[in-house]
Amino acid sequence: MAWRIAAAVAVVVLVIVYAVGSGRWVSTGGSWYLSLEQPWWQPPSWVFGLIWPYNFLVIIIVGIAITQTASPPRIITTLVLLAVTVTFAITWAYLFYVPHELTQAAIALTAAAVLTIPIIVIAFGQQLWMGLLFVPYQVWLFLAASLSWGYLAKA
Repeated sequence: MAWRIAAAVAVVVLVIVYAVGSGRWVSTGGSWYLSLEQPWWQPPSWVFGLIWPYNFLVIIIVGIAITQTASPPRIITTLVLLAVTVTFAITWAYLFYVPHELTQAAIALTAAAVLTIPIIVIAFGQQLWMGLLFVPYQVWLFLAASLSWGYLAKA
Protein backbone atom coordinates (compact mmCIF):
# COMPACT_ATOMS: atom_id res chain seq x y z
CA MET A 1 0.00 0.00 0.00
CA ALA A 2 2.91 2.37 0.65
CA TRP A 3 3.87 2.21 -3.03
CA ARG A 4 0.36 3.43 -3.98
CA ILE A 5 0.82 6.41 -1.67
CA ALA A 6 4.22 7.08 -3.23
CA ALA A 7 2.64 6.89 -6.68
CA ALA A 8 -0.06 9.37 -5.63
CA VAL A 9 2.59 11.73 -4.27
CA ALA A 10 4.45 11.40 -7.59
CA VAL A 11 1.31 12.55 -9.42
CA VAL A 12 1.05 15.65 -7.23
CA VAL A 13 4.77 16.40 -7.65
CA LEU A 14 4.46 16.07 -11.44
CA VAL A 15 1.56 18.51 -11.49
CA ILE A 16 3.48 20.99 -9.36
CA VAL A 17 6.45 20.67 -11.71
CA TYR A 18 4.05 21.16 -14.64
CA ALA A 19 2.48 24.30 -13.16
CA VAL A 20 5.74 25.88 -12.03
CA GLY A 21 7.74 24.82 -15.08
CA SER A 22 5.28 26.07 -17.65
CA GLY A 23 4.49 29.16 -15.60
CA ARG A 24 8.14 30.08 -15.59
CA TRP A 25 8.19 30.68 -19.34
CA VAL A 26 4.63 31.40 -20.43
CA SER A 27 4.25 35.13 -20.96
CA THR A 28 1.27 36.38 -22.90
CA GLY A 29 1.89 40.01 -22.03
CA GLY A 30 5.23 40.38 -23.78
CA SER A 31 5.64 42.44 -26.92
CA TRP A 32 6.70 39.40 -28.97
CA TYR A 33 3.56 37.44 -28.10
CA LEU A 34 1.29 40.44 -28.56
CA SER A 35 2.78 41.01 -32.01
CA LEU A 36 1.76 37.54 -33.20
CA GLU A 37 -1.26 37.15 -35.40
CA GLN A 38 -3.61 34.87 -33.51
CA PRO A 39 -5.30 31.93 -35.21
CA TRP A 40 -9.02 32.56 -35.65
CA TRP A 41 -9.87 29.73 -33.24
CA GLN A 42 -7.87 31.25 -30.37
CA PRO A 43 -10.13 31.33 -27.30
CA PRO A 44 -10.42 34.57 -25.33
CA SER A 45 -7.72 35.01 -22.70
CA TRP A 46 -10.11 34.49 -19.78
CA VAL A 47 -10.65 30.88 -20.93
CA PHE A 48 -6.98 30.12 -20.24
CA GLY A 49 -7.41 31.40 -16.67
CA LEU A 50 -10.30 28.99 -16.14
CA ILE A 51 -9.04 25.90 -17.92
CA TRP A 52 -5.56 25.58 -16.44
CA PRO A 53 -6.60 25.36 -12.77
CA TYR A 54 -9.22 22.82 -13.87
CA ASN A 55 -6.61 20.86 -15.85
CA PHE A 56 -4.13 20.72 -12.99
CA LEU A 57 -6.84 19.70 -10.52
CA VAL A 58 -8.16 17.01 -12.85
CA ILE A 59 -4.72 15.55 -13.44
CA ILE A 60 -4.27 15.30 -9.67
CA ILE A 61 -7.72 13.79 -9.05
CA VAL A 62 -7.61 11.27 -11.88
CA GLY A 63 -3.94 10.51 -11.34
CA ILE A 64 -4.45 9.78 -7.66
CA ALA A 65 -7.57 7.73 -8.41
CA ILE A 66 -5.61 5.64 -10.90
CA THR A 67 -2.78 5.12 -8.41
CA GLN A 68 -5.27 3.87 -5.84
CA THR A 69 -7.40 1.59 -8.04
CA ALA A 70 -5.44 0.43 -11.09
CA SER A 71 -3.13 -2.51 -11.52
CA PRO A 72 0.59 -1.85 -11.06
CA PRO A 73 1.31 -1.92 -14.83
CA ARG A 74 -1.39 0.70 -15.46
CA ILE A 75 -0.10 2.86 -12.63
CA ILE A 76 3.46 2.70 -13.95
CA THR A 77 2.26 3.42 -17.49
CA THR A 78 0.25 6.41 -16.27
CA LEU A 79 3.15 7.83 -14.24
CA VAL A 80 5.67 7.41 -17.05
CA LEU A 81 3.35 8.92 -19.65
CA LEU A 82 2.41 11.76 -17.32
CA ALA A 83 6.09 12.52 -16.71
CA VAL A 84 6.83 12.47 -20.44
CA THR A 85 3.81 14.65 -21.33
CA VAL A 86 4.70 17.13 -18.60
CA THR A 87 8.22 17.27 -19.99
CA PHE A 88 6.91 17.92 -23.50
CA ALA A 89 4.46 20.58 -22.26
CA ILE A 90 7.18 22.42 -20.33
CA THR A 91 9.45 22.10 -23.35
CA TRP A 92 6.71 23.69 -25.47
CA ALA A 93 6.45 26.63 -23.05
CA TYR A 94 10.18 27.20 -23.21
CA LEU A 95 10.52 26.77 -26.98
CA PHE A 96 7.51 28.92 -27.80
CA TYR A 97 8.13 31.84 -25.43
CA VAL A 98 11.91 31.98 -25.01
CA PRO A 99 13.77 31.21 -28.26
CA HIS A 100 10.49 31.43 -30.29
CA GLU A 101 11.14 28.08 -31.98
CA LEU A 102 7.58 27.67 -33.22
CA THR A 103 8.08 24.46 -35.20
CA GLN A 104 9.79 22.60 -32.37
CA ALA A 105 7.27 23.99 -29.89
CA ALA A 106 4.34 22.74 -31.98
CA ILE A 107 5.95 19.31 -32.27
CA ALA A 108 6.51 19.15 -28.49
CA LEU A 109 2.91 20.08 -27.67
CA THR A 110 1.52 17.69 -30.26
CA ALA A 111 3.62 14.91 -28.71
CA ALA A 112 2.24 15.81 -25.27
CA ALA A 113 -1.32 15.69 -26.60
CA VAL A 114 -0.86 12.36 -28.36
CA LEU A 115 0.83 10.76 -25.36
CA THR A 116 -2.12 11.62 -23.12
CA ILE A 117 -4.34 9.32 -25.19
CA PRO A 118 -3.20 6.17 -23.34
CA ILE A 119 -3.77 7.97 -20.03
CA ILE A 120 -7.36 8.73 -20.96
CA VAL A 121 -7.84 5.12 -22.09
CA ILE A 122 -6.57 3.94 -18.70
CA ALA A 123 -8.83 6.46 -16.94
CA PHE A 124 -11.91 5.27 -18.83
CA GLY A 125 -10.85 1.67 -18.18
CA GLN A 126 -10.85 2.31 -14.44
CA GLN A 127 -14.06 4.28 -14.06
CA LEU A 128 -16.29 6.21 -16.44
CA TRP A 129 -16.12 9.31 -14.23
CA MET A 130 -12.31 9.35 -14.41
CA GLY A 131 -12.34 9.32 -18.18
CA LEU A 132 -15.07 11.94 -18.43
CA LEU A 133 -13.25 14.21 -16.00
CA PHE A 134 -10.06 13.89 -18.07
CA VAL A 135 -11.70 14.62 -21.45
CA PRO A 136 -11.54 18.45 -21.20
CA TYR A 137 -7.79 18.27 -20.49
CA GLN A 138 -7.32 16.02 -23.51
CA VAL A 139 -9.37 18.35 -25.71
CA TRP A 140 -7.47 21.35 -24.38
CA LEU A 141 -4.09 19.85 -25.21
CA PHE A 142 -5.16 19.13 -28.77
CA LEU A 143 -6.62 22.63 -29.09
CA ALA A 144 -3.42 24.14 -27.69
CA ALA A 145 -1.33 22.05 -30.10
CA SER A 146 -3.49 23.23 -32.99
CA LEU A 147 -3.02 26.83 -31.84
CA SER A 148 0.72 26.30 -31.77
CA TRP A 149 0.58 25.06 -35.37
CA GLY A 150 -1.70 28.00 -36.19
CA TYR A 151 0.83 30.50 -34.85
CA LEU A 152 3.52 28.78 -36.88
CA ALA A 153 1.42 29.01 -40.05
CA LYS A 154 0.94 32.75 -39.55
CA ALA A 155 4.60 33.45 -38.70
